[in-house]
This record gives sequence, structure tokens and C-alpha cells, in this order.
Amino acid sequence: MTLPQNRRYAVVGTGSRAAMYVEALATTYADVGSVVAWCDPNPTRMRYYDQVVTAAGRTAPPQYAPDDFARLLEQQRPDVVIVTSPDATHHIYATAALDAGCDVVVEKPLTTSLEPAKAIVEAVEASSGDLVVTFNYRYSPRNSEVRRLIASGAIGKVTSIHFEWVLDTVHGADYFRRWHRNKEISGGLLVHKSSHHFDLVNWWLADVPEVVTAAGGLRFYGDKNAAERRLTDRPARSAGAPGAAQDPFALDLAADEKLRALYLDAEGDDGYLRDQDVFSPGITIEDNMGLLVTYRSGAILTYALNAHSPWEGYRVAINGTEGRLELDVVERGFVQGADGVVGRPAVDPSVNPDDPTAGGTANPRPAGERLLVQRHWEPAREVPIPAGDGAHGGGDSHLLDDVFRPTGEPDPLDRRAGYRDGLRSVAVGIAANRSLESGLPVNLRDFGLPLDREA
Repeated sequence: MTLPQNRRYAVVGTGSRAAMYVEALATTYADVGSVVAWCDPNPTRMRYYDQVVTAAGRTAPPQYAPDDFARLLEQQRPDVVIVTSPDATHHIYATAALDAGCDVVVEKPLTTSLEPAKAIVEAVEASSGDLVVTFNYRYSPRNSEVRRLIASGAIGKVTSIHFEWVLDTVHGADYFRRWHRNKEISGGLLVHKSSHHFDLVNWWLADVPEVVTAAGGLRFYGDKNAAERRLTDRPARSAGAPGAAQDPFALDLAADEKLRALYLDAEGDDGYLRDQDVFSPGITIEDNMGLLVTYRSGAILTYALNAHSPWEGYRVAINGTEGRLELDVVERGFVQGADGVVGRPAVDPSVNPDDPTAGGTANPRPAGERLLVQRHWEPAREVPIPAGDGAHGGGDSHLLDDVFRPTGEPDPLDRRAGYRDGLRSVAVGIAANRSLESGLPVNLRDFGLPLDREA
């Protein structure tokens, strides 16, 4: 159904992830409503977003600390609460907002562990509000095309999937600099990052995962691995560190206006360091992971995630009773050493790492995407991928339309994700973490969560 206009939005968590929603409400979707409150422990970050909304001619909303969230709900009476706080806190705000009758838009992952997941289920089922999980990769045209092809029977009934995702030494390393490095907060990459990927497979198959077996560990980042490779005497953080300009793993917060305003300038408020060394002590998440997942239909998923690859992208191979589908995506072909670090401009802006002739030499891995379908007894055919706008493979703009301006028309691809979709995705990650600890398979039926697809 089409939502009413002039809705009141509260934003919980004003780090960088909030930008997509705040900037959208201040500009493209200004007609659907406005932000009426911020909630964050850091006043400097909230003031940054004050500037975003006032620059668009809107009024800066009141600021609330996390302990004042109940007061926010009572005083501001938001229609919708957007939750972009650290992962382990999602359930705190989602359940309170649902109890107050608000709709909730929550960033993936829905949560990080089993008991908070159960609390969310209880709150959703007792609330008049709705909960949406923003799986923007569903809206990427290439991933939507995979869903369409499978649903059309292009390769018959799916029997197995191999899904490999590689994060490079820019993007992958970044999870080991910030709060995500603490598994108690992020759930590790198998929850924080892989929830995207598990959701894609669940959605592509329109199926329910059942048993998860996992292996993995911290093999590249962290102080112990650094010592083995003689990467010693490293500074605890990048800011002010000697030699940081030549260190490909350093992050120069001062070189990026947004990072400086949100994090470097905000350190005095809460002491949070956004640029910790990726080889420093205190990292409790894995950087190499592999899973075997069985589905209710009998399909099996083999999944691998690596967080220190020289290139970034993913490969998916889906086998069916009538053929095979392959999706290859290169999001970044290579990283140019220190010049390619997030937040630092390249020394030579004329060199594009994703250009086939970058640096004057042949680059056999240019950025791009290719989708192939090959039926039994037939040659492979390439399937055209529609163009998309925005980040995450062109998915963000379509997601924002669905969140802020839904038409109410049925979506044949069923891209809008509700709380059960969020549960199915995060349940795989939670089970994987348990399997890492025990070395044994974990049956999702034992979780007691409503993982079945809604009728």
C-alpha cells in the first residue's frame, strides 16, 4: 500500500551508514517526510547531519542520547525509526520503536545473536508497526536478473550453489580498523557482511536454510599474523603516525571531508578511533571463512569469504536440473598500494585501476559484470544486465524508492525484505559462528525462530 506523506522519521545511529537515508530525505524524498530526531552518543556526528538537512532548507531536529530513546519516542512521536546504529544494538531500538507502534527500517544485519532475534520476533508480532530490513543488494539489477532467471525455470530446479565473495585490501581491511573488528558488536563478518550474501541465496531460491557447517579464522590481519610476517613496530592508529602516507593499510581521516567531520573531529566526545591499525591487538573477527549450508529443498550452498584479496567482487555458480547460471562481478580490479587507500586521493588521478590499460599495462581484470546461462545440450548465452543507478551495484536508488515511496503494486521479484527475511539471513551467520566454536554442524530448527516464508 502507498504510505501517507509528511511522515516523521527518527534516525538512530549517525555514523556514515546513516548518510544514504538522511541525504535522501533531505533531497529526493523531501516530499515524503522529514527527520524529527537524531539519536546517537556523539553530538559532533549529530551536528554533521544537522548541516546536511539545513543545507537542504530543513530544520535541524532535536538530539537525543541512546539512554533517552524512550523520551524521544514520547516527545517526537515518529512514524518511522531508521536504525543504523552498531549491529549489536539494533534490537534495542527496533523493539522499543515497535512497542510504540512505529514502523522500523533497520540496516542489515537484523541483529547479531539469537536472544535479540527472538525479542524482535516478539515485538513485531505484537506491534501495529512494520519492520523492513534494507537488503540493497536485492535491488541491484544483476542480482534481480538472477532471481528472475531462476524463477522462470531457466536452469530447472536448483541443486547447488557456489558463492565466493572477495573483499580487497581497501574495503576488506576497513572492517578491521573500526568497531566491526569486535565480534561482540558486529557478530563478525559472517553476520555483518555475509548477511547480504545469505539473504541473496535465500531470496534467489525462495527457500529456507536448515543446517550450517563453518570453518575459518583470523589468518591475515591482527597482531599475531603481523608478527609472523615481521610487520612489527606499527602505530596503533593512522592519524599522526610516521610513514602513514606510504603505508597501504593506513587510513587518512583528515584527507576526506566526511570522514574527518564524522570521526576525527568527533573523537573528543567518545574516544572512538575510526582508523585503528589493522595489525593491532584486539581483533576478534575472522578474515577467512567457508560454509556448507543445506536447504529445505535439498539444494546445497558452498560459500567462501576472504577479506584480504588483491581485487574485489564475487562469483556465483548455480547448478540446476536443466543447466547452469554463472554471475561474475569485478567491483575493483586492483588496489594501487598507498594511493588506493580509502580517504586518500590517488597520486596520479589519471590512472584508473579499473581501466583495462591502467598504468600503461594490460589489465586482464577490468571492473565489470557478466551473467551467463547455459542449458544442457546448448552453448552458453550471455544475459544482458539492465543498467542501475547508485551504489551497491545500482541497488540503492531502487531500495530507497521502496522504503520511502512504495507504490503498493505487487513486485514480481519480491524484493522488499521483512523481518522473516532478516531472520533467515542472520540465522545462517549466527549458526556459522556457533559452528566455528564447536566444529560441528548447527541445525537452524533448534533456534526456535519463525524461518518459514510468509504466505
